[in-house]
Amino acid sequence: MDEILRQLGGYLLGAIPTIVLLLMVFAAYRALVHRPLARVLAERHSRTEGAMEKARADIAAAEAKAADYEQRLREARTALFKAQEARRKQALEARTAALTEARAHAHKQVAEAREAMEKDKVSAQDRLQLEAGRLADEIIRAILRPATAAQNPVAGGRP
Repeated sequence: MDEILRQLGGYLLGAIPTIVLLLMVFAAYRALVHRPLARVLAERHSRTEGAMEKARADIAAAEAKAADYEQRLREARTALFKAQEARRKQALEARTAALTEARAHAHKQVAEAREAMEKDKVSAQDRLQLEAGRLADEIIRAILRPATAAQNPVAGGRP
């Protein structure tokens, strides 16, 4: 057993330079490769995460702009519909006013025509009354003339 321990001690003593060399290589690796590589990977990760966050922020901003655009579009459509409705209402009011004016004008013309017809009727009745009186006088003269001509032979039957 002593022999084994001595051999082990010899191996360990001979392995010390290898262990020191291995620790130096490990330290050099950590200093020269691992730390810069970890730093680059961390920076790359942060840039990737930053880009992802920026992309998320850009997407959120684009969605907000799209929502704002849609809202403004809805408002514009509403305003357009209101303007169209106002124009329709105004046209309907103008049509109603024109129709009312036309009706008033037609009623006025009808009233004037009735008045003119009434005047013509009264005038025709007056003329008929005069004509009837004149015709009655002529009829009476015509009837009475033969009777007066028979009574008055010298006049020759003339009144």
